[in-house]
Amino acid sequence: MKASENFRKAIENYLSTLAQGDTAFAPHYAKASKNLESCLNYIFGEVKKTGFCAFDNQEIFDMAVTYYTDDSIGTPAPVACRAVVQTPAPADLFSQPAIPAVPMRTEPVPTVKKDVKPAVQTALTLFDL
Repeated sequence: MKASENFRKAIENYLSTLAQGDTAFAPHYAKASKNLESCLNYIFGEVKKTGFCAFDNQEIFDMAVTYYTDDSIGTPAPVACRAVVQTPAPADLFSQPAIPAVPMRTEPVPTVKKDVKPAVQTALTLFDL
């Protein structure tokens, strides 16, 4: 499986930024036995195992970090699949997000009033004597 260039760049940029900022991860990222192509195959294999078709970016990035930090993971077999990367839309300060129209109930909900009954007094008081 050939990963799309956007997917490859996203993973590579995340891992290189993490390696520069995290001194504990840098030696794992520099291992000769681990490479980006095998990392992508590992991610595809893990995604295939779950059976889901959509993942959050951080879940995929965590799989990539797991591949580099876990020494028990060997060279994974290639998986025939397709990866799609969707970049989030830039934030627009002047427009509101679209809120789906939900029909509002215009009738007031009737409230049920319970009749308060005085408590039955079973014990004698000083005034009853």
